Order: sequence, then structure tokens, then C-alpha cells
Amino acid sequence: MVRIDARGMRCPWPAIRLARALRDGARSVEVLADDPQAPAELAAVAKASNAALGIILDDFYRIFVVTCR
Repeated sequence: MVRIDARGMRCPWPAIRLARALRDGARSVEVLADDPQAPAELAAVAKASNAALGIILDDFYRIFVVTCR
């Protein structure tokens, strides 16, 4: 699993890093992000890559888990 720490980054940077990881062949990616736009941006990247997106809520930030189908 590839882990991307995008906390403190504003969109589109978390989405760009996710897209790069998927393009490089990652089958499962965990993204830590706190930008309010991250859910929509990461969902769009996952959909374009035919991947599933799951969200784990934490007390401080969200963890997005993207898994290729």
C-alpha cells in the first residue's frame, strides 16, 4: 500500500499525488488529507481510474483509501 500524507496541502495537490501513484502502478493508496475539497477531488480521480474510494473519519483528518478494481 502506498501512503500519501497530503495534510496541509490544498487541492488539487492531494488529487495530483493520488493520480501519480495510480499511474505508477499502485493498486492501493491511502491518502491523509484535511482540505475541504479533497473528498470531491479524490473521488473524481478514483472514478477516472476505475477505482473504489473509501473514507475513514478520524478526530483530526480524513483518511481516503483508494483501491483499484
